[in-house]
Amino acid sequence: MVKSDPDTIMEATAAAHFSGLHFDDQYPVPNYKGSNKVPFVIGVAGGTASGKTTVCDMIIQQLHDHLAVLVNQDSLSLSLFSTFADSQIPADSFYRGLTPEEMANVGEYNFDHPDALDTEQLLECLGNLKANQPVQIPVYDFKNHQRCSDRFRKVNASDVVILEGILVFHDARVRELMNMKIFVDTDADVRLARRITRDTLERGRDVNGVIDQYAKFVKPAFDDFILPTKKYADVILPRGGDNHVAIDLMVQHIRMKLGQHDLRTIYPNVFVIQSTFQIRGMHTLIRDQETNKHDFVFYADRLIRLIVENGLGHMPFTEKQVITPTGSIYVGVDFCKQLCGVSIIRSGESMENALRACCKGIKVGKILIHREGDDGKQLIYEKLPINIADGHVLLMDPILGTGNSAVQAIELLIRKGVPESHIIFLNLISAPEGIHKVCKRFPLLKIVTSEIDAGLNEEYRVVPGMGEFGDRYFGTDDDGPEQVFKAPIEPKLQQGLYTPFKRLSHVGDAQDGPFPSSIA
Repeated sequence: MVKSDPDTIMEATAAAHFSGLHFDDQYPVPNYKGSNKVPFVIGVAGGTASGKTTVCDMIIQQLHDHLAVLVNQDSLSLSLFSTFADSQIPADSFYRGLTPEEMANVGEYNFDHPDALDTEQLLECLGNLKANQPVQIPVYDFKNHQRCSDRFRKVNASDVVILEGILVFHDARVRELMNMKIFVDTDADVRLARRITRDTLERGRDVNGVIDQYAKFVKPAFDDFILPTKKYADVILPRGGDNHVAIDLMVQHIRMKLGQHDLRTIYPNVFVIQSTFQIRGMHTLIRDQETNKHDFVFYADRLIRLIVENGLGHMPFTEKQVITPTGSIYVGVDFCKQLCGVSIIRSGESMENALRACCKGIKVGKILIHREGDDGKQLIYEKLPINIADGHVLLMDPILGTGNSAVQAIELLIRKGVPESHIIFLNLISAPEGIHKVCKRFPLLKIVTSEIDAGLNEEYRVVPGMGEFGDRYFGTDDDGPEQVFKAPIEPKLQQGLYTPFKRLSHVGDAQDGPFPSSIA
């Protein structure tokens, strides 16, 4: 039988996870514009083994398109698991260090009592997270029952902060920081049975030891400190994680609250593709500064293909009936016949292959906007299909930053006769400033993107962003466009524009001619 001394028990229970955890103390938290969104704080309380962790995990799983930080107040209740595998920390964070007198009789110390927790430290951390500030989470050493003075975990602010623990509703100051309070209400016999099963199978304790601890510390603490806080809950959740209907309703409420200041609420023509762990994983790779060119291109192409397919879904369709090989009638739709693509040189060219893979024989035009600082107002080059005004246009640029270049490109398309409502702007990531600029100017235009980033920094770069997309995708140096454009830009001629750009290898794609007959 495994020894069940307090140190062994405490270490076995220490498994809190933080979805927003970063182990590098130098993790950059840029000072960017538009970073004033207040996180939505959820408190989840309940007795030991009531299913709090399961409820938290189900909420995070359903909020997969929002970044969530899960903070565990009392790892003695239930070990925690997260949607991000690398966010595990080895100890509970908010226990206070024991005095020499308490250490002398640690076996009789009640870790389920409110006095065992450092509420002031918890308040400070929650206050910083609500202010969109990173926090240093202390690390607790269960062998010495003291905090490590030289060890911290850095946690960055997120859309949702979930605080889970048996005593999270005990202090009124902590409750005031919460936007939503959930009490997981599970029958006492069920909770005891779960605790016995968990502690004997996972922690090597004997049944008598579990029952003795439950009777001596756990149940009295529940009756005295935990159950009375049930009255503070906004939602009382019977049956814990088994109550799927109630959890779905809570997630809908959380989404509604999160969306009250969402750009998609302000601008109904902004569409963010449905986020999944696959998409978040690909974003993680292409945003990582250590990712090599081959992997960057591979995963960027995968994301671009998804964005193009999503953008095509906003094209008009007509009903069409066909006869299947079984002789049955299938009622479907016919693709939009009049469609072309336009890329904003040079980063936009990275999206052309995905468009060609989706649309059979599509014509692709090109626009070059000279970018000096954040102006992006000088049109240098354009080559567009002659009948571009007769159909719909997919405008392509991976990054929507300030929106200046996009506005110039859209104005050109409108001058060429393309209706504003016939333009769909496709990009990988968008900054709120760029969305505001484009959507206020062109309210009928649609924007399709995979993620909306936090904002722009003082250098007008999108943050967190992914750096200079064109340089990373095409493998050029950061020294500037000289690595790609070997000759100076010539002035625009009366009959068009002459340019020796080496990257304009597909200019002929925008040759005059009819629109493609179908989409592959």
